[in-house]
Amino acid sequence: MSKPTQPLTPGPPPRTPPPLDGIDRALIDALRADGRASNVALAAQAGIAESTCIGRVRSLRERGIVRGFTARVDMSAVGLPIEAMVAVRLAGTDRARVDAFGEHVSRLPGVLAAYNVSGAEDFLVHLVAESPDTLRGIVLDHLSGHPGVVHVHTSLIFRTHEGRQALPMP
Repeated sequence: MSKPTQPLTPGPPPRTPPPLDGIDRALIDALRADGRASNVALAAQAGIAESTCIGRVRSLRERGIVRGFTARVDMSAVGLPIEAMVAVRLAGTDRARVDAFGEHVSRLPGVLAAYNVSGAEDFLVHLVAESPDTLRGIVLDHLSGHPGVVHVHTSLIFRTHEGRQALPMP
């Protein structure tokens, strides 16, 4: 004989993460300026207690707002003095083709980032190379030679001016 089933009671409603406030913004700006800043330094810059700061930074990470911490590397100092932005146009823009190209490009040596963009081009590929010949090989063998690519335009990057202002957050 089977037991009568009881209806399940609904669980708690989904928790909406709190909106960003001034302290979150201060912590984000401080981390963007120095991802290795100590908790003590972050707390001082945000004007909060160190114990509060630990929780706030943890919350920013858990919510996916702060996705990680990286080092800014002088590419020339590590033997990669050639930096370029390569615009790529694909023959078609169906999702499968775009996603496959993005995955292909992101695994190439020297690729710092591949941006799927709107406009006349479909991708902007930011890459570094040890020499003009290496750059040429990447462009010819892996970008313009890739099936479905109909146009490639390479622009050398002479200098990068990184943004230094706080993020314009609402």
